[in-house]
Amino acid sequence: MTCFNETDDNNLWSLVLVIYRTFFSNSGERKSVKPGAPSEPNEYNFNYKNRGIFIIINNKHFDESTGQETREGTDIDAERLEERFQDLGFDVRRYDDVTRTKMTGLMYDIASHDHSNSDCFGCAILSHGRDGKVYATDGILPIELMVLPLKGSRSPTLVGKPKLFFIQACRGTKLDYGVELADSITPSPQDETDAAVQTVTIRKLPAEADFLFTYSTVPGYYSWRNNQDGSWFIQALCIVLENHGFKMELLHMLTHVNRIVAYEFESCTDKEFTDGTKQIPSVVSMLTRYVYFRPKKQDIR
Repeated sequence: MTCFNETDDNNLWSLVLVIYRTFFSNSGERKSVKPGAPSEPNEYNFNYKNRGIFIIINNKHFDESTGQETREGTDIDAERLEERFQDLGFDVRRYDDVTRTKMTGLMYDIASHDHSNSDCFGCAILSHGRDGKVYATDGILPIELMVLPLKGSRSPTLVGKPKLFFIQACRGTKLDYGVELADSITPSPQDETDAAVQTVTIRKLPAEADFLFTYSTVPGYYSWRNNQDGSWFIQALCIVLENHGFKMELLHMLTHVNRIVAYEFESCTDKEFTDGTKQIPSVVSMLTRYVYFRPKKQDIR
């Protein structure tokens, strides 16, 4: 037999009270606080007035002290991204040849901006890089330092909203020589949408939540760019956004991007050690819901 003393009894009643307050509203009706429950939307709320700000950092020329060469073809990437994300309803702002101070300053400006009437925020960085770092025109900068102003309470009106990053930059010097595989054809999955009624609930979220980082290549590897056609990754991304941007979920689109880069591109150089190499983008998602760029009502024609 288990015995309780008076102190245990008080503690037990305190526990019961906490459980009651957690699972029942003031009216006595049970309320769901379990993530993913029917009362929770599976999609991010993209019914705000504005889609959001999308900035493009396009670094082509670099100070001699950095040892980095001019990135021919990057302007083509920037122009394509401008067009695609404008079509999706973003307020696109392009910045060419940006210094370290300016790059971090842009993020602090974004963090201080009022995003209350926006669906999300997006950013594309086109530059040289190493794993975890990208080059400004005057030196290298950790990506973590750039996104820090957007985390948690530092940018309160972006809490719970997607912060989307697309990074075209090398992450090392290794080359992927690929493997041969007998090709096969599989049916395409059907798009699914799940409309849910949103309820207002106070919830504590991780500061790292709701970020998406899409890199042009995997850690440690080289990222290819063509002087006339632009980078493989941005070419593929823009093709997919043009064809599926309004109807397909974002992570599904990025899987299409991965396949295009992996299957449709291969290096062709006059140097044997760089000829015939492959590339695969890398998606790192901390998103907690699905992302759909459906047209705004005023955009429907």
